[in-house]
Amino acid sequence: MSAKVTKVAVMTSGGDSPGMNAAVRAVVRASIYNNIECMGILRGYQGLIENDLIPLDSRSVRNTISRGGTFLQSARSKEFRTPEGRAKAYENFKANGLDALVVIGGDGSFTGAMVFNEEYGIPVIGIPGTIDNDIYGTQFTLGYDTALNTVVEAIDKIRDTASSHNRLFFVEVMGRDAGFIALNAGIGAGAEEILIPEEDMGIERMVESLNRSKINGKTSSIVVVAEGERSGKSVFELADYVEENMPEYDVRVSVLGHMQRGGSPSCFDRVLAGRLGVKAVDLLVEGKSNLMVGINNNKITATELEKAVKLHHDINTNLLRVADILST
Repeated sequence: MSAKVTKVAVMTSGGDSPGMNAAVRAVVRASIYNNIECMGILRGYQGLIENDLIPLDSRSVRNTISRGGTFLQSARSKEFRTPEGRAKAYENFKANGLDALVVIGGDGSFTGAMVFNEEYGIPVIGIPGTIDNDIYGTQFTLGYDTALNTVVEAIDKIRDTASSHNRLFFVEVMGRDAGFIALNAGIGAGAEEILIPEEDMGIERMVESLNRSKINGKTSSIVVVAEGERSGKSVFELADYVEENMPEYDVRVSVLGHMQRGGSPSCFDRVLAGRLGVKAVDLLVEGKSNLMVGINNNKITATELEKAVKLHHDINTNLLRVADILST
């Protein structure tokens, strides 16, 4: 039988995403509800190595549900990837009287949690926090909905300029390895073409699509490009190609960049953070470990961390068809 959990630590790791603060708040308050002490680790695994921890209570997390980013801060730790670094982290973990760890982050953060568990037997639970929505075992990750809304709002404003000047805008969004943001935001914003890493559509097809738009009477167009799209070396190369081969277009490029990670989390992300945070603590109380909490068909579920790290969340191919139909 697993030992009773009396003191939990929570951290945010990897890239920040809206909803992380709300998830920390949920973990803290669910811990208090279960008579468990809670501590926050600053700057992820690096903070644990440097013993940079703070006690958390209800007052510590008040007014954080609406804040973007993460008040616990985040960092990528090369030192934690070494046995020596993890040994330091474990020493501090035990010195603070901790029994379990909740990690809010992506697959890299979960990999670190699994290794920590394998080496030292520390109970760990993961909460998926990334705007990319590319984690297996959950339909939605924290921050994804907020990022989508941010991107759609930005594209709506860009379209105002595009239509006023008969311009073609290439809008680059985040998604080095996954096109979830580009595909869904592109459909939501009415883009004429969407380029994602999962579908190597080629420059020729994009040009054909733009020509069809011209024939159909469109005088301005929006092309949404995930940063990992493989048709060209960069969004600027794509823009140069169109300028050279379709001189009738006045081409502009807008890279949305890190603004997609910021901002107050949407209601959906706040509610999701609350549900996932409570479930994470529930699992620890039940003596469970090496799991990631997620949401599937509006039910909170638990997936093995190993599966969450090794398997892939596939793009919805039906949405590709929807995008094609709606862009005509």
